[in-house]
Amino acid sequence: MVQSLHSVTVAILATDGFEQSELLEPRKALDEAGAKTEVISLKSGKIKGWNHTEWGDTVAVDKTVDSADAKNYDALLLPGGVMNPDKLRTDPKAVAFVKAFFEAKKPVGAICHGPWTVIEAGAANGRTMTSWPSLKTDIQNAGGIWVDQEVVVDGNLVTSRNPKDIPAFNREISKLFATAKSRAAA
Repeated sequence: MVQSLHSVTVAILATDGFEQSELLEPRKALDEAGAKTEVISLKSGKIKGWNHTEWGDTVAVDKTVDSADAKNYDALLLPGGVMNPDKLRTDPKAVAFVKAFFEAKKPVGAICHGPWTVIEAGAANGRTMTSWPSLKTDIQNAGGIWVDQEVVVDGNLVTSRNPKDIPAFNREISKLFATAKSRAAA
């Protein structure tokens, strides 16, 4: 059953090198469920995706992280790709943007290498998470519990390992993001 996400606004934080399928497919699922999605990035214009082993399509940026306010969004999506979250986790404004979602207890979905920004925002401690296998030690060093599962839901956080897990990831972020308005009211 598709969750209704009408009236839910989702920020998608990404920059050049995002794994194309991990941004486009969840965004499509969220849009089809009625959510409003906006791409937030470090720069204006367009960002370029990574399609498995080569550069892929570009995606228009709706707002820069400088002009975006986490208060205006109900949920956050963090696509992977190695380059994308590696660059985001070194940008203080991007990290502060992610941290604001966790401080407000808003729903967050992170796939593949996306959990790097969760770690950098200080939100991995005590959480059970999954990711691309190379993040296992990073998650453990940040106080998290790493498991090898297609999707893990821990409170307001959904994580998945890789593009093969996108169907399960989409299902769980849709469920969690559908609770965004009730979480905000609580």
